[in-house]
Amino acid sequence: MVKDRELELLDRQVDALRTRTKDSASRKTYDQVFDHPALLNLAKLISEGVLATLDYPVSTGKEANVFHGTGPDGRGKAVKIYRINTATFRDIARYIEGDRRFKGVKRGTKSTILAWARKEHKNLLRMADAGVRVPRPYNFLKGVLLMELVTDDNGDAAPRLNDLVLTAEQSRAYHRTLITQVVRMLCAGVIHGDLSEYNVLVGGEGPVIIDLPQAIDAAGNNNARSMLERDVANLAAYFGRFAPEILSTDYGMEIWSLYENGKLHPEIELTGRFERSEKPADVDSVMREVDAAFKEEAARQRYKQEMGQ
Repeated sequence: MVKDRELELLDRQVDALRTRTKDSASRKTYDQVFDHPALLNLAKLISEGVLATLDYPVSTGKEANVFHGTGPDGRGKAVKIYRINTATFRDIARYIEGDRRFKGVKRGTKSTILAWARKEHKNLLRMADAGVRVPRPYNFLKGVLLMELVTDDNGDAAPRLNDLVLTAEQSRAYHRTLITQVVRMLCAGVIHGDLSEYNVLVGGEGPVIIDLPQAIDAAGNNNARSMLERDVANLAAYFGRFAPEILSTDYGMEIWSLYENGKLHPEIELTGRFERSEKPADVDSVMREVDAAFKEEAARQRYKQEMGQ
């Protein structure tokens, strides 16, 4: 049960965050983030002894804000707070196709946002168990996700990949690591769906994939192949700036082909090459089949009419 002293403590911490924020746009965002339900959920995490303080902002996204928090043990935690009342989604249908968690959930409502947030928590658990480099989730309470804080060698919050200038050697190494993570994700049946340099943190032990609410089930979504290829192409385009030879690789098609044929496994050695079929499509044959189907259907309709149906 949330006690008054925990809410008062949290109010003081949030007020301190607002005070340190100078521009009006950020203060407005804070007002949207720290609505009454969010404050109650944060206070409950404090009362349960899994969170002690909310310290400072780490990042701002379209759907949520991430803050640096501290646990009772003094260790840093990432606190992701979804903007339940104000978040909006574009093209969400592609990401929830075949997902039973969204069955009966009306689009554009608080229920959609909460289901989206729960989806990220489950995806993180699934990926961490599969050995994918993602932040380990600790607690989830409605629109508040408490997870591992990814840090750099100095113990500070790790930077995003897009904020770094890499050497060719670093680019090759990070690219290999992330392709391995893509494979592990797919072996666990998941595709990130929005993977790019903006959704990767570079911690002290290398790249860590973040932002997984939109990640899809590979077997249940008709967009799976195109999303996988886009994720891999995004990585190639970014790392290719520093190591141009990466631009000529074709890991996306190679990975998907192995997956479709049941040959993909977490330790597989990839080549980065894929032989595409240059055989032209037999258009005449396809048209003959379509024509035959039309004639068969026409005959069926005539038969029904003659039988008085």
